[in-house]
Amino acid sequence: MAEQAFQVDLRGVVDLLSRHLYASPRVYLRELLQNAVDAITARGEGGRVVIETGGGTLRVHDDGIGLTEDEVHTLLATIGRSSKRDELGFARHDFLGQFGIGLLSAFLVADEIEVVTRSARGGGAVRWTGRSEGSYRVEPGERDEPGTTVTLRARPGAAELLSPPVVAELARTYGSLLPVDLAVDGVPVTGEGPPWQASHRDPARRRRALEQYCEELYGFTPFDVVDLDVPEAGLTGVAFILPAPVSPTARAAHRVYLKRMLLAESVEGLLPEWAFFARCVVDAGELRPTASREALYEDELLESTRLGLGEVLRQWLVKLAETDPARLRAFLRLHQLGVKAMALHDDDMLRIVDRWLEYETSSGPMTLHEFRRRHPDGRFTASVDEFRRLSAVAGAQGVGLVNGGYVHDTEIIERLPDLDPDIRLARLDAAELTTAFGVLDPAAELALRPFLAAAQRAVERLGCEVVVRDFDPASLPALFLTSRDAQFREELTRAREEAGELWADVLGAVDPVGVERPRLVLNYRNPLARRVTSLGDGGPVELAVQALYGQALLLGHHPLRPADTAVLNRSFIGLLEWAVHSPEAPE
Repeated sequence: MAEQAFQVDLRGVVDLLSRHLYASPRVYLRELLQNAVDAITARGEGGRVVIETGGGTLRVHDDGIGLTEDEVHTLLATIGRSSKRDELGFARHDFLGQFGIGLLSAFLVADEIEVVTRSARGGGAVRWTGRSEGSYRVEPGERDEPGTTVTLRARPGAAELLSPPVVAELARTYGSLLPVDLAVDGVPVTGEGPPWQASHRDPARRRRALEQYCEELYGFTPFDVVDLDVPEAGLTGVAFILPAPVSPTARAAHRVYLKRMLLAESVEGLLPEWAFFARCVVDAGELRPTASREALYEDELLESTRLGLGEVLRQWLVKLAETDPARLRAFLRLHQLGVKAMALHDDDMLRIVDRWLEYETSSGPMTLHEFRRRHPDGRFTASVDEFRRLSAVAGAQGVGLVNGGYVHDTEIIERLPDLDPDIRLARLDAAELTTAFGVLDPAAELALRPFLAAAQRAVERLGCEVVVRDFDPASLPALFLTSRDAQFREELTRAREEAGELWADVLGAVDPVGVERPRLVLNYRNPLARRVTSLGDGGPVELAVQALYGQALLLGHHPLRPADTAVLNRSFIGLLEWAVHSPEAPE
């Protein structure tokens, strides 16, 4: 059986373009501009593109290289024929268009495309007329000079997209930085090129001009402006540092030009994820667009460019630390999460965080560097709740404590020895604090033995040990302390209770032996706790100790087990009944 050629349904192709490839039919003008600029580039002389509108008709004139009749048949009537396009001299590297389907985008707004062209290589003018149902004709045309004119007449429902104000807006959006003269209805569109390459009398004027450019594009005055340059990608541009906090999970969108033609206004993935605090405007000569020309093609060059841009921003921060510490602190207050993310892998960023970023400590806000100077044997907590319940107690005992519970903080603190092996900042084991508490004199301890025996019976089934110590702050009657080993054992027990029989046996095999139990530390310096320790045999010792146990759990933001909740409720009701019915209840 003889082989057959595919039959292309042009209407189906146009529908595919409009619904799945291009985000909007507005891109039709970008594709027409692209073809015009490519033709001018191929001719090798400075050129001009003129757009005329009116009466639902659009004309795009260029004085580029033009096409012969054979080239018209090859380029305009063959869908996707990029290889043949290159053979005719339109090499991919030097031109904006790469996919051989750009002209089809005009069918998004018109049912008929008319192209009148004359080649600079010689020959007469040619008129090509293509229709959206899939037919075309080629005939002699009228044109005196080399170049091309594309004419579109709006299809029903698309008149607005070819109206003068919309066309002018699209031309400014896509073509304002093009290296050719571009005008719409006699009004120039292109200016002096990329704003970051414009010359100014002094750096201050340039900075203000770029700030105004940012205000026009994004609607904010940047915290700072950073020049970008990645030679291997032919990339130049600027990064605008956001003046307000933004979520690290927010998708950063950047304005990207390729060979000075706008690719898209919301390109993602240009910067490393940690650089969420910057919005970029760049022009790149070597990066590849996707087929829709609305995003960048993910390849090794884009990854290398991403790393290069990240390095530029990293060097900006290092320079800021060296030349303007106050401004660096202001930046860190705004965008500390991004810098912390960098510090996880970059020693220079780690030094900046260590020296300039303030942490929450038991002695107030201060940098890690200052904290270590004040507290050579300081500790840190790995959770915010642990810091909040222990900072006042640790500070009162002279034990410096850093809150390492926020995002990346613990990892950063544990990385500090990479800067200096002598840096010592260990994680706090809450059970350590009992060694800093004052012990009672032997006579007092002897007198408290009956109470401690009764108190221990009150919390024995809760897996807790009761001790009495003397510590600040005196306003705290009781403190619940548990070591990391005890926390692990508690989590293991909870997991074993919730697991099936098989996993319960497996977890039982790893049950640690000899783990110290959590402690309920009663503060003998607190008047209420002292009165509880003096309750005689007739007093509600069990209820009082259980109530202090429950309060210590709540104040410390510890998770409550069902048994803890039951004890807390029972002690509250019991004490209330005792207070109401006991003849010896205090007034």
